[in-house]
Amino acid sequence: MLFRSTVAFGEPSDEEAERPAMWRFWRSLPPKGSVGIVFGSWYTAPIVDRVLGKSNDVGLEHAVDRIVRFENMLFNEGTLILKFWFHLSKDAQKKRLKELEKDPATRWRVTKLDWERFKIYDKFSRISAHTLRETSTAYAPWTVVEGSDARYRSLTVGKILLAAMRKRLDEKVPPKDRVAAPLAPVMDNLQLLRSLNLKQKIDKKVYEKGLEKFQGQLNLASRSKKFRNRSLILLFEGSDAAGKGGAIRRITGALDARQYTVIPVAAPTSEERVQPYLWRFWRHIPRLGRVTIFDRTWYGRVLVERVEKFCGEEDWMRAYSEINDFEEQLVEGGAIICKFWLQISSDEQFRRFKLREKTSFKRFKITDEDWRNRKKWNEYETA
Repeated sequence: MLFRSTVAFGEPSDEEAERPAMWRFWRSLPPKGSVGIVFGSWYTAPIVDRVLGKSNDVGLEHAVDRIVRFENMLFNEGTLILKFWFHLSKDAQKKRLKELEKDPATRWRVTKLDWERFKIYDKFSRISAHTLRETSTAYAPWTVVEGSDARYRSLTVGKILLAAMRKRLDEKVPPKDRVAAPLAPVMDNLQLLRSLNLKQKIDKKVYEKGLEKFQGQLNLASRSKKFRNRSLILLFEGSDAAGKGGAIRRITGALDARQYTVIPVAAPTSEERVQPYLWRFWRHIPRLGRVTIFDRTWYGRVLVERVEKFCGEEDWMRAYSEINDFEEQLVEGGAIICKFWLQISSDEQFRRFKLREKTSFKRFKITDEDWRNRKKWNEYETA
């Protein structure tokens, strides 16, 4: 039996308002093998805000561009996208509102807001038409359906939906046009990580004094009134055995345990594999005044998944722009993002691996997988 979910979006809840605008839509994406019906979508706020003067033309175009990229990502992840716009002429809308209002049994359906919106019908129509033109793409086209007659409206949508699903199910192979632009060649053959100075050290006494000082400053900052309107997202990536876990422990030691969450990122679960790649990270985005620390991150798409060929080349190549879009939305939603890459040399990694094997309480940290990944040091370094 086909699973179906219907989601109607109104004004954002307190929980939704404290996260980036797209968070609530990402949370409601249907998994593979399911149908999601969205009423009041990612189009509503950009159109309404422009009509009511809460944004300008630049703001609308920014929202439109983001929507196009979002839907392109869904398409590349294998989603079949059908968008229906139900149209009523100005006269037909006025007639329907009056008929509903006249009948005592249906009068409750008409609100003061309906009449207020009707007064600016022409502006809504103009801005909506522009948005539809700009976002009707080959992979996510709009279908405008005349909404005057209920039977015509329902039958039209049903026929289009059935035809689109049949066409998709009859496809023998996935679409071949999911491609990404090639990476620019490295002209100077210089490697960023190889140019790092890996011999920097701090005296133990200086370290201990500094640790206490900066942990105190971090704690005070996290409890300040200003932080209530921001969130903090920390990303830790780097070589195996480079010290990500140790650095995270020093940070959490300065925070209230009720304020932060540490997300260790491993292989995706069965629930996560049936969603777009970034879904499992969107679901952990913190509310305002909270901290989320990622031990390994969404950069795994262009690192381990690229090197180990867990995804296709076109998937990790397009991930660069998708990651940039994602982080831009986080910042616009009030997040402070700090990204840390911890690097050690190949020789130092070997020394730490051997030490872990010899130390009983550290032995669990070293596995056959770590030694296998080490053999691909150069590939990981390039990625």
